[in-house]
Amino acid sequence: MINTSQGKASAFSIPRFEKPPLLGWLLLVAVLTFLIGSFRTVEIAPERVSRGFSRVLQIGREMIPPRVDRIVPLIQQALVTLQIATLGTLIGIGVSLVAGNYACRHVSHPYLTASIRSFVAIVRTVPELIWGLLFVACFGLGPFAGVLAVAADTFGFCGRFFTEAFDDVEDRELEGLRGLGATPFGQFLALILPQSIPNLVHTSLFALERSVRASIVLGLVGAGGIGVELDVAMRLFRYDEASTVMLLILVLVLLIERISESVRRQIRPYSQAS
Repeated sequence: MINTSQGKASAFSIPRFEKPPLLGWLLLVAVLTFLIGSFRTVEIAPERVSRGFSRVLQIGREMIPPRVDRIVPLIQQALVTLQIATLGTLIGIGVSLVAGNYACRHVSHPYLTASIRSFVAIVRTVPELIWGLLFVACFGLGPFAGVLAVAADTFGFCGRFFTEAFDDVEDRELEGLRGLGATPFGQFLALILPQSIPNLVHTSLFALERSVRASIVLGLVGAGGIGVELDVAMRLFRYDEASTVMLLILVLVLLIERISESVRRQIRPYSQAS
């Protein structure tokens, strides 16, 4: 006689936890060893955390109230930061459009496509701070080095996404233009670029937001803008002035994000239609 209760229990039983292989245990031990070593490397200690927290409270008290006697030159430097970000982003977008044309798989030779995509990948792996140090060493201190660093960083960011947007156009949509004898560049201008415009605008707006933040950081290495003011204020222990700079940075970043979100909201229906 068949035991139905036992059959039902086996049918609805939870599968047992399988014992991981030896390689899994070795990886787990390696990860735990790395994490323990990381805690020792960064020297995390309760007394150090306590001293640092008390120092944070002291600096916070010195930041209030913000110092406003230099508000006009600080606003001017914030405007310089915005100019660096805007100009560098526009240059990077322009170069990305040209590179995207030659890196598009629809209209370019495979070897040229692979070469340009590899170059964009190399540029993208270098942080904007390294670009800033490099251009400051080559061209000297000031906003010009900041513009070049932002342009290089924007090219690495937009170059990848522009190329992917161009590749998303279907080959069958280009067959009619090819049948009419359109050149590869003509196909790019007539069909690929117009269909990709919503994605290009989205990517460009995100690049502008990134560039504003990058321009602030680049000021710390001498590339101009309000980052220089923040660096000087912190080095001279003028924490009340540093708090004013931080508030201006907050306003600048939030303003750019609001404008960017508003523009993206306007073009979202066109992006969904495409």
